[in-house]
Amino acid sequence: MSSAQKKTRPAFGTDLDRLRAAANPIVVAHDAELVDVELKNESGGLVLRIIVEKAGSAASNATTQQSAVDLETCASISRELSPSLDVMDAIPQRYSLEVGSPGLERALHGAADYVRFAGNKAKLRLHVPQRGQSVLVGNIAGVTENANAETTIQIQDGGASYDVPMSEISSAHLVFELVPAQKPISQSRTKKQKK
Repeated sequence: MSSAQKKTRPAFGTDLDRLRAAANPIVVAHDAELVDVELKNESGGLVLRIIVEKAGSAASNATTQQSAVDLETCASISRELSPSLDVMDAIPQRYSLEVGSPGLERALHGAADYVRFAGNKAKLRLHVPQRGQSVLVGNIAGVTENANAETTIQIQDGGASYDVPMSEISSAHLVFELVPAQKPISQSRTKKQKK
């Protein structure tokens, strides 16, 4: 189940599934797909965040860079969605609307996200610590499902390997790593000695 399909509890008296249903056709009309809907109380007030990526990104296992939408697409979705949300009156208090891409350190929600980004580095916060660790940072090594239909995420952290049930993950996101530039190979030059 993708994050766009998952059931959510009401946030701030608002049904997020209803917001998802309102946003999805507008997002699709702009050749994008809905990744997530967040409603958060931040320092500037309540913020409704609509997270989108290029259409077909999830199905094609596109990287975060390949799936990013441009600023004009986000602005167009926002312009169309804002009046629809006003008419719905789904959020009982004042809020700001933001439409954007998930970014390089995108949140990971369902098993499909872990499969899609296998091999990438991720940071997981756990409800239940593993080997004394409540935060794990490592490469996503795989996803398995046991006989009880419980999904487990394998994380490789250096020489250590962790099998983390998804039910024990409170939040997770990719970790962007800037690969250091390789130093040029210096070629030693020898001066020819005069004879």
